[in-house]
Amino acid sequence: MEIIRARVLGFCFGVRRAVETAEKAVAGNAGSSKKIFTLGPLVHNPVVMDSLCKCGVQVIDGSSFEMVDRDSVVVIRAHGTTPAVIEALKEKEAEILDATCPKVHLSQKRAKEWSEKGYSVIIAGDRNHGEVVSISSYAQKKCRVIESAEEASGMEIPENTILIAQTTFSPVEFEKIKEVLLAKNKDLVVFNSICSATMERQEALAELNGKADGIIVIGGKNSANTKRLYEAALAICPKSILIEDAEEIPEEFLSLSKVALTAGASTPDSTIEKVELFLKNEK
Repeated sequence: MEIIRARVLGFCFGVRRAVETAEKAVAGNAGSSKKIFTLGPLVHNPVVMDSLCKCGVQVIDGSSFEMVDRDSVVVIRAHGTTPAVIEALKEKEAEILDATCPKVHLSQKRAKEWSEKGYSVIIAGDRNHGEVVSISSYAQKKCRVIESAEEASGMEIPENTILIAQTTFSPVEFEKIKEVLLAKNKDLVVFNSICSATMERQEALAELNGKADGIIVIGGKNSANTKRLYEAALAICPKSILIEDAEEIPEEFLSLSKVALTAGASTPDSTIEKVELFLKNEK
């Protein structure tokens, strides 16, 4: 079997930084009684989360901090969080390790600064995604979320409005939303804040078109960017699958002559390696 890796795949900068922040917290507090938490799942990848949990890392949500005290370390994930949550953690005197992706920090800053100027903020993204919740919290209640161009077509757009994108949002859908809103308001201020990592993985996948008998997309099934990668894979190769680990590879893929691999931005190198070894019958 010939295995073809996408030119770009796996961990993006922001996710790698967040995971390394948590791992350093574990290593730095070895033997101490400090509790280590992540604010929400650090990444949308069960393999990574299982590994951290085995090291004693616990997941808490943004609404309950009973377990947090001054002997706690709390890692803010790449998606970021709200100012209210940060203040609540400070009141608990916890040690806060902010691993918010720099690109998300920039969107938070823009939402805050432009809303303070009196602008309405529109975010193109998944309404319940942690990053979108985080960014919208900085917009002083002057924020709306749009998930599709169809939804945008039914909206009234105030004169002073900015458009921000969730970093992992579909580039194609963002362009559609932007065009619909610009037709309604030619003075719309647009920030295409889709992360280049998302587009690079999509572009690298497109380069595999016609080069393999099947495509394996590796990553968390609850990851937005991984699901979009899988949808893109299906568009160029009907024999495409989405798996979280090597054990999920169906028997039929083992008999293919050429298999292409790609992976979402929250997929660690170790998982990609295991999939490749499995396909080579070196499991």
